[in-house]
Amino acid sequence: MQTPIRQVLLTMQKHQVQALLMGGQACVFYGAAQFSKDVDFLVLADAANFLGLHAALDDLQAVRIAVPRFDPEVLQRGHAVHFRCRAVGVEGLRIDVMTRLRDLPSFEVLWDRRTTLITDSGGEVHLLSVPDLVNAKKTQREKDWPMISALLEGHYKAQGHAPTPERIFFWLTESRTPERLVELVSRFPMETARLHANRPLLALARVGDLPALRTALDAEVRAEQDKDRLYWEPLKRELEAFRRAQREHEQSND
Repeated sequence: MQTPIRQVLLTMQKHQVQALLMGGQACVFYGAAQFSKDVDFLVLADAANFLGLHAALDDLQAVRIAVPRFDPEVLQRGHAVHFRCRAVGVEGLRIDVMTRLRDLPSFEVLWDRRTTLITDSGGEVHLLSVPDLVNAKKTQREKDWPMISALLEGHYKAQGHAPTPERIFFWLTESRTPERLVELVSRFPMETARLHANRPLLALARVGDLPALRTALDAEVRAEQDKDRLYWEPLKRELEAFRRAQREHEQSND
């Protein structure tokens, strides 16, 4: 674990912040990415938890760097609040905080199915589970999709020897590698038959039509990217309104 990231995580633990690591840093922990410049947290939207979060941010000398302001109502609508650390050891590190994710359940549900890692110093790191992280990464950004593939491949390689109904469902509904899908539908034919209506491209995997399967997988990506754009459109309009209000406020104080 990189020292700045360790310092942020230990500071969050020190102030008993109930938070789930997500984004690129979570992908690093799962082995699906080599590096990430930011630290993204999903936090419990609770007054006591916000007090602990503010105390942790104060320790890190984290300053808000963009709109929106830290407001529970704004966070609940799906916005992220962005901070830049200035404390020694974490200078320049960016922290993004959210309380809600598109198409994912409440924090409490995500917390119950989290992954917990124990550090060499005995501390705990709480991450979004791999299935939840995969869904959180279904964005309009092209760079997120290779990480989704890596997360799925890593999960299958680690857990493929011990399939459960939940894991089989995850692999069949989310795997993004044509060759892996062909293997999965062959290995789990009954589950594939039950899931065909949910994911029609499984029929292409059953007959081994790799070119058509790649085309269908690309179409899935485009559909998810379109959903993400539609979700963020009203939020982007709100951000523009926040920026205008901030500029007007600054001008009025000049």
